[in-house]
Amino acid sequence: MCQLLGMNCNTPTDIVFSFTGFATRGGLTDEHKDGWGIAFFEGSGVRLFVDHQPAISSPVAELIKHYPIKSKNVIAHIRKATQGEVTLENCHPFVRECWGRYWVFAHNGDLKDFALVLDGSFLPVGSTDSELAFCYLLQCLRKRFGTSLPDTAELAPFLQTICAEIAAYGTFNMMLSNGEAMFVHCSTKLHYIVRQYPFPTASLSDEQVTVDFSEVTTPNDKVAVIVTEPLTHNERWTQFAPGEFRVFTDGDMLTAEAL
Repeated sequence: MCQLLGMNCNTPTDIVFSFTGFATRGGLTDEHKDGWGIAFFEGSGVRLFVDHQPAISSPVAELIKHYPIKSKNVIAHIRKATQGEVTLENCHPFVRECWGRYWVFAHNGDLKDFALVLDGSFLPVGSTDSELAFCYLLQCLRKRFGTSLPDTAELAPFLQTICAEIAAYGTFNMMLSNGEAMFVHCSTKLHYIVRQYPFPTASLSDEQVTVDFSEVTTPNDKVAVIVTEPLTHNERWTQFAPGEFRVFTDGDMLTAEAL
């Protein structure tokens, strides 16, 4: 299956360190070689980079490793295709507009017999079950909340319900962000870490790269990183429970009920 990487922070932060290790899994230290992508929120805009080449050999991925784009919400994905051909339109993350803002989504898993009816308000461009699930999810949000953008406290419990509905069709590890919060659902495997003062020195598991975060942060910074498999071997990562739904805002992790 695919792998996911997300970052949510209280101040714009670059993801170069995490992405460097993550991209190595796209064809070198792991088998996820059927394309990749990454999306950065910047204000009301989104920078989206996707490529159907393996991340380990993609010139675009090499650019991201050396381009410290700063963002409060980032979603990245490396693909091992289960549904849909290896083409650009099937690369995650997917981006759609809803309520006048961008939404970014990526999925790891395989949904069997997932053929829920779309009403045409959101339609997939590619042929993946993932993009279909994203369109269905946004369609449900529009039907529930109409033309008014709900706040995070309203969104979270409803999203939790929709994620559970979709997960009934198979594996649904997903990340969704509107630039304000990161919504995460785990079916099988996800891990997270929240880095804050006093910041550690971290070493990647897939590359010989070490960073002392205390040298590149301030005492007020808080950075949550969510990933399929832990990226470092000298930090304590927490594994999500199957069926768990979490919301990350400003580097803090909350349950839908706690909002």
